[in-house]
Amino acid sequence: MQEQHSHVFLGAGHASNERKAWAVIALCAAMMVLEIGGGIAFGSLALVADGLHMSTHAIALLIAAWAYTFARKHARDTRFSFGTGKLGDLAGFTSAVVLALIALLIGYEAVRRFLAPVHIEFREAIPIAFLGLLVNIVSAWLLSGGDAHAHAHAGEAGGDVAHGAHRDHNLRAAFIHVAADAAVSVLAILGLTAARFLGWLWMDPMMGIVGGCVIASWAYALVRDTGRILLDMTPDTALAARMRRRLEEDGDRVADLHLWRLGPGHFGAIVSIVPREARDVHFYRSALRGFSCLSHLTIEVVSPKRGAAAF
Repeated sequence: MQEQHSHVFLGAGHASNERKAWAVIALCAAMMVLEIGGGIAFGSLALVADGLHMSTHAIALLIAAWAYTFARKHARDTRFSFGTGKLGDLAGFTSAVVLALIALLIGYEAVRRFLAPVHIEFREAIPIAFLGLLVNIVSAWLLSGGDAHAHAHAGEAGGDVAHGAHRDHNLRAAFIHVAADAAVSVLAILGLTAARFLGWLWMDPMMGIVGGCVIASWAYALVRDTGRILLDMTPDTALAARMRRRLEEDGDRVADLHLWRLGPGHFGAIVSIVPREARDVHFYRSALRGFSCLSHLTIEVVSPKRGAAAF
């Protein structure tokens, strides 16, 4: 049986996170214009280059902002059978792929500079690295306070749901983009400082390799987590086991149970039950009422004698 209910499966902080994403894009766009304009006015190629880099950063963050806006506008579109809650996970997966490509490009450029060192304008490069770090610190501050570091939430029957069940992977991806850029800025400052004052020219490309490896590891974790959701992998095996135990308390048998994530903090479930004695679906729905994370529940009661299903 399936009752009429809302199919809006957006995270609790969706509207707030959407505003944060657009605010960071506005900051990046403003800095891009200032750096490119200043570089042209003062004849600084380094400023122009960093401004162009900032534009790629803004484009990457546009993925997150667009996903929030599209998911909100189409949240009640009946063409989406289970709502638009997973659009953020799709955007997070896409951002992770972009991050992986960035890590490869950084690694390639670092190796190339090891083999063929280039002249570095330290007087311009170091201040620009500090400027980039400042922008990323402000961006991280704008994105913080939401679900970038989501925690497990209490209140489910039998204990907490799995850590990250309420996590907004779209905001997480945006945060990782900012954190990755900040990490690269810090490593660049260290490498450039060592190269300028200690003569260790190899430190600059070495820091590039370290930064590429760090970004690659973050990208892998994001691909892994969002990929599992997009493939409808059971998000919480402990929760599924508790549901099964609850339904089988009175001697009934759960023949089939599917649990998947619909959006941040929202799970869907389909359960097929073979009852020991005649019971309707309302009995089993009441048994699962304490599992507040179940936003979409379909129950099938199978008659053991006739082998027919009653919905």
